[in-house]
Amino acid sequence: MDNPPGDTAPLTDEALMAALRNGDDAALAALMGRWELPVKAFLLRLGVPPAAVEDVAQDTFVRLYEQRVKFRAGCALKPWLLTIAGNLGRNALRWRGRHPSESLDAAESTGGALADATAVSPADAAERGATAAQVRAAVASLPEPLREAVVCVELEDLSHQEAALVLGCSAKAVESRLYRARQMLREALGRSSA
Repeated sequence: MDNPPGDTAPLTDEALMAALRNGDDAALAALMGRWELPVKAFLLRLGVPPAAVEDVAQDTFVRLYEQRVKFRAGCALKPWLLTIAGNLGRNALRWRGRHPSESLDAAESTGGALADATAVSPADAAERGATAAQVRAAVASLPEPLREAVVCVELEDLSHQEAALVLGCSAKAVESRLYRARQMLREALGRSSA
């Protein structure tokens, strides 16, 4: 997808969606290039097993393409895209719950893939890694609705209203879930540091 001559600024998500709705399939490639890694990180944070993340992410972009005419101009793409990814991710989790199996891929840890690689010293890196691992474990142990609210608001930086769209609930429910999640995280992290 090329910009108009003389224009070097990247096209906005909304402009790319408009182009996609108008039949420019190259806009999908641009959107995938921009959103593939954020969608995969979101799915991992929701608890989708690493072995399933690639398939769910691909399905997300297939669904984006299929539903492109339903995207409303003037709306932000991120909440809409994460809604699709979240729904497909929850479906994958439910399916895996009904069809359990052990996988070598599932046994691998993905925490390092999302961690910050800029450490001052090995001791600082070890301490940060241990703290990050404790926080990831505490977030992962939250009940699904609470974990999803934390992921959307705290990690994906969505507003309560945008998170409500992604999670299919009210903004007040998101606020309530965050409150309960923060209480549970304080308790869990307080116990682990004691």
